Amino acid sequence: MSDLLPVSTPKQTWAMLRAQLLRQRRLSSAALLVMLAASGAGLVAPWMIGVLVDDVTAGAGTNRIVGIVAVLVGAALVAGMLVGIGTALVARVGETVLARVRERVLDRALHLPSSTLEEVGIGDLLSRAGDDVSVVTRAITQTVPDLVQAVFTIALTGAGLFALDWRLGLAGLAAVPMYVVSLRWYLPRSGPYYAKERIAIGERTQALASSLRGKATVRAYRLEDTHIDRLTDRSASAMNLSLDVFRLFTRFASRNNRAEFVGLTAVLVVGFLLVRGDMTSVGAVTAAALYFHRLFNPVGFLIMEFDEIQSAGASMARLAGVAALDPPAGPANPREPATASLEVQGITHHYDGPAVLHDVSVRLEPGERVALVGASGAGKTTLAGIAAGVLAPVDGVVKLGGFDLADIGEARVRRHIALLSQEVHVFDGTLLDDVRLARDDASDAEVLAALDVVGATGWVNALPDGPATQVGEGAHELTAAQAQQLALARLVLADPMVAVLDEATAEAGSAGARVLEEAADAATRGRTTLVVAHRLTQAERADRVLVLDKGVVVESGSHDELLAAGGRYADLWWSWTGIRGVRNFGRH
Repeated sequence: MSDLLPVSTPKQTWAMLRAQLLRQRRLSSAALLVMLAASGAGLVAPWMIGVLVDDVTAGAGTNRIVGIVAVLVGAALVAGMLVGIGTALVARVGETVLARVRERVLDRALHLPSSTLEEVGIGDLLSRAGDDVSVVTRAITQTVPDLVQAVFTIALTGAGLFALDWRLGLAGLAAVPMYVVSLRWYLPRSGPYYAKERIAIGERTQALASSLRGKATVRAYRLEDTHIDRLTDRSASAMNLSLDVFRLFTRFASRNNRAEFVGLTAVLVVGFLLVRGDMTSVGAVTAAALYFHRLFNPVGFLIMEFDEIQSAGASMARLAGVAALDPPAGPANPREPATASLEVQGITHHYDGPAVLHDVSVRLEPGERVALVGASGAGKTTLAGIAAGVLAPVDGVVKLGGFDLADIGEARVRRHIALLSQEVHVFDGTLLDDVRLARDDASDAEVLAALDVVGATGWVNALPDGPATQVGEGAHELTAAQAQQLALARLVLADPMVAVLDEATAEAGSAGARVLEEAADAATRGRTTLVVAHRLTQAERADRVLVLDKGVVVESGSHDELLAAGGRYADLWWSWTGIRGVRNFGRH
């Protein structure tokens, strides 16, 4: 199993929540006061029913009884109104806290080093940003308001029971030891189950995400059954954990039913003895029994919703774990590269298995265009990711302008080196804003100029609203080639020193290949460029070609030199074109 992102301890989680609540003291205080008043209003009805019993027993008149009924109705209306207002206020406080935590989680996730994401897998992060946020949201909107009201109701009702008669209050306390024993039995067993359940859900998400992202490879190698079996196994693990939690919870609920029976029986028996001894009234015992019965719902809520509370607590701890991550520490004195030279020295890298790169050293001079070619699995994408600073190599260094990327700092590396892959995302918004993501202060004229550089002006102007057309999910759908041109326009607008293209024209298909390759040439002209060549025509356009085989550079030279040498590259060229020997096919 891959490493996971950190999970906060209960102390750390509460510290984060307390800090967020203190940022909105007034709203939090108002919510608590209203819920406290609502719980207090709920005490009126049992008390007045007890008074009513005593008054009827004493033969009180109709006016007295009508007055008590009016108080009961008024108290019920006030309590209902206060509960509604208090629930809305508590939910608003909770939603605000969650929104701030969610924003912090997103900020930390977006600033995670790429190597960290590579280690933990996208599934863990997706399950936190998706499943865990959903669990906490449901708890805040549905559970937390009732939880606050339940706690206040239990506290005030217990005080009211003692106010009627301290002996009746002590009788009601007979249930407390049984509740405590039940909780002490349940909590140590349930907590680990919920933590395991959230991890299992993350692993299931990881299995699903990896299968969908690599669907082309899965189909090519006929690995569908393997991936389905893996997903089935992860789903079964998550399901079995959920069933184990449910079994544990039902046993917990039965223990609490016994506590309710014992407590109510104790109140009634003690009340009977007190009334027989003329030490209290029937009305007082009636009110005490109603008070204790009134505790069934809030105590039962705390008990029956403990699985939701536990699950939400586990999810919040996972969110807090990401939110508490420190921003990536940059170098104390970041260096600024003066030139656009890019050099990888002694790069060795592996994932979970054998090394995919073995002591690779390559230097790209400023403005030089170098193509990487080789069979699938040769290590091209890995080398491109390391050269772009996205992957941290197991051994070796990458230098930009003579400085180690670690000494430049990740933020500056991102400004100076741009990585484009075949997986391009079109964000929701206007096409202009989509391109402007590369530089948010760019004017419309600069965005349009970048689009013109990559040859997109024609089809952009033909859109329903031209450059102002809404694109992205649910809006105007761009073709794969158009989306890739958009990404290339972002590259032009960002204007990095170095561009790394990892099969960035692979999605164009045969028909759009030449257009997209020309767009890539235009976008990278004058920049130091490393191209993972999906088509050998891209290698033909390069100043130099590197041939990777099983993680080792086996050939290096120009297209013509390598064809003349008759080695590995010449064999690849023959397989690609069916032509032997040196011929020029429109080199620029």
